[in-house]
Amino acid sequence: MEFDAVLLPPRRARMVAQGLWHDRTINDDLDACVAECPDKLALTALQVEQGATTRFTYREMARMADRIAVGLSRLGVGNNDVVACQLPNWWQFTLVYLACSRIGAVMNPLMHIFRERELSFMLKHGETRVVIVPKTFRGFDFEHMVSELQPSLPDLKHIVVVGGEGPDSFEALLSGPAWENEHDAHDILTRSRPGPDDVTQLIYTSGTTGEPKGVMHSANTTMANIIPFAQRLRLGADDVVLMASPMAHQTGFMYGLMMPVMLKASAVLQDIWEPKQAIELIRAAGASFTMASTPFLTDLARTVAETGQQVPSLRTFLCAGAPIPGPLVEQARQVLGTKIVSAWGMTENGAVTMIQLDDEDVRAFTTDGLALPGVELKVVGEGDQALPADQPGSLLVRSCSNFGGYLRRSQLNGTDAEGWFDTGDVARIDAQGYVRITGRSKDVIIRGGENIPVVEIESLLYRHPDVAMAAIVAYPDERLGERACAVVVPKPGRSVDLPSIVQFLKGQKVAIQYIPERLVVREAMPSTPTGKIQKFKLRDLLRESAA
Repeated sequence: MEFDAVLLPPRRARMVAQGLWHDRTINDDLDACVAECPDKLALTALQVEQGATTRFTYREMARMADRIAVGLSRLGVGNNDVVACQLPNWWQFTLVYLACSRIGAVMNPLMHIFRERELSFMLKHGETRVVIVPKTFRGFDFEHMVSELQPSLPDLKHIVVVGGEGPDSFEALLSGPAWENEHDAHDILTRSRPGPDDVTQLIYTSGTTGEPKGVMHSANTTMANIIPFAQRLRLGADDVVLMASPMAHQTGFMYGLMMPVMLKASAVLQDIWEPKQAIELIRAAGASFTMASTPFLTDLARTVAETGQQVPSLRTFLCAGAPIPGPLVEQARQVLGTKIVSAWGMTENGAVTMIQLDDEDVRAFTTDGLALPGVELKVVGEGDQALPADQPGSLLVRSCSNFGGYLRRSQLNGTDAEGWFDTGDVARIDAQGYVRITGRSKDVIIRGGENIPVVEIESLLYRHPDVAMAAIVAYPDERLGERACAVVVPKPGRSVDLPSIVQFLKGQKVAIQYIPERLVVREAMPSTPTGKIQKFKLRDLLRESAA
């Protein structure tokens, strides 16, 4: 595979001179762990359905990574070849990435919810040589699905099945034979190790806009984000990271897979979100940090309150992906005793902004935090003129962790000659530098020339006593151009109607022009696996209902 990561070379000299790129790879950090703390528990992975727990020390993890790496090379995988991994949060996911890094292969993490439509595009676009899937997960046969796709994928040479039977199983091909003891193993493991600017990850955008793009990252871009991220959260070798967010998403990949190795910390993986199981894991492992979207925090706080099983070790819960309702922060602080941290980021950059641990709790539900070190932000209006504080406009980011570009779609890279990346988000920045994302540019609703503050209205709706989830989307209007529709999921046993929504928002002193003029009640929201509401699907729903 030829990678066109054109955004990396122009900024290399400046990033290195400023000390923002560290010219290390995950290989360097794993080797350091083996040298300094070989017998420390590195990884604990729980498979909820099977009730199985697997553990690795750093010595054991490095040995298995080497084994899988040599096994992959036996399948013809080499430098810059793409290995796709459609696995839940199983130990094999972590080990496959570490193995790919040993031989210069590029990992393409794929969400386990993807089916034929998404996979046929991504596997073909990435010229995938090997795809690794579970035999079954949550009742679905992944082996059959990918086998049906293989004839249409000319570059796909091998399907490796975790939990499979016969010669094509992960166990037979990769994790079983002691490949690391073969006569040529040392040469395989050392001749093609990637450099810090080589592409190490190909990850497709999560799909809130409906258009997947292949994001390319190097060790320098990912580590340039993880290091200040951990520093702001005061994370170190003594921490235990619980990761229940999918590792096929940037949240899980960077902060559940890479970060613990970089910190010489311990990681605990949970493959299916079940809050009672999460509480047991936190208590048993002494988990001190986790990161997930709002529904995870809601579930955890509710279950701790219901069961009385406290989680005293959990110091910090970083919540990202959507604004955090104020009442949830207040409840979680009281019930969990945990600092709730708001943050905002993108697949293309990792985390971009985050509040500080010493900030008052109100910052967590009124802002998305301050820029991390190595990140510059600006909000611009028409003509790309910088706007003053508290004025909403298009959010641009210039970051040490900005990606290398979109694979074979460099025309969409959205980065100008000065390195400013157009996030596609609308935001405002206050006088203290705190950012508030007010919506996607495609989510802006302009009613008769008046911009509706979508995120603010959504945040207010979350305070409605009968509303569990809420989203505001536009629908067309002949006279005003657009009007606002509220899409809500009621709390169990509750009901919601438009008059009650209008009355509630009037009680919150909302301008009449901002109040939704239509209501759609649903049992669930279309969302990504990390909890982001897919508004493009809601807009499609409104168009279909109006047709």
